[in-house]
Amino acid sequence: MSVLLFTIIVLVGAFLAGLLGSLTGLGGGVIIIPLLTLALGVDIHYAIGASIVSVIATSSGSAAAYVKEGITNIRIGMFLEIATTVGAICGAIIAVYLNANYIAIIFGCILIFSAIMTLKKKVDHSTLDDSDRWAKFFKLNGSYPDKGMEHKYAVKHVPGGFLMMLFAGTLSGLLGIGSGALKVIAMDNIMRLPFKVSTTTSNFMMGVTAAASAVVYLHRGQIDPGIAMPVCIGVLTGASIGSKVLLKTNTGKLKIVFAVVVTFLALQMIYKGISGL
Repeated sequence: MSVLLFTIIVLVGAFLAGLLGSLTGLGGGVIIIPLLTLALGVDIHYAIGASIVSVIATSSGSAAAYVKEGITNIRIGMFLEIATTVGAICGAIIAVYLNANYIAIIFGCILIFSAIMTLKKKVDHSTLDDSDRWAKFFKLNGSYPDKGMEHKYAVKHVPGGFLMMLFAGTLSGLLGIGSGALKVIAMDNIMRLPFKVSTTTSNFMMGVTAAASAVVYLHRGQIDPGIAMPVCIGVLTGASIGSKVLLKTNTGKLKIVFAVVVTFLALQMIYKGISGL
């Protein structure tokens, strides 16, 4: 395969991954890494390095808009980034010593879990009940604008959310994905943040988490510009268009189809990992 053909395939695939990832909330990495490893035969470590760069780009682009609108809770984001950054560095270091086949199996399992979480009905936890004492100490409680009104909310179970973020950051560094499903568990299910706040704050954090692990992959020479550049451009373009289409599209059926596709790719990744052992 020529370099030009390889670049075109990666660019188109990354665009579709960014578009679908934006519409379903799973992110482009869940498609990009199987595309590079299964279809194009790229070493999984280089695929992860390229995916990490795309996560930084897409997070930086969309996070700025959410911060400007006042939905993102920056204090929670900065606090939890301590856990995700430490976890991301640990995950990237673990990837050095972990066999690529085991990484493929873990990645497949996380994909299946992410697909299930995408189909799960989201519950909005807007509550003013007594907050966690750690939330009061760090001043994590906040409010967000919605339909011209300011909605206040209290934060719960901060230590539990912090530990889950440490685990999510480790998987992000190990697998090169945003680990959005685990971050939703931490902020939505454990810390009881409103859905809009947990989603936008998670997006705000992904870029910083990815940047921490990118340093390790860059140091090991596993971020190849020839792969990372078309992936980054394609995912960023697709995600930008997807965010605009999202406002006019009913994504219910799309999420079901996407979940089936992701599950199929996950099983392929698991099979590849097992057969290679």
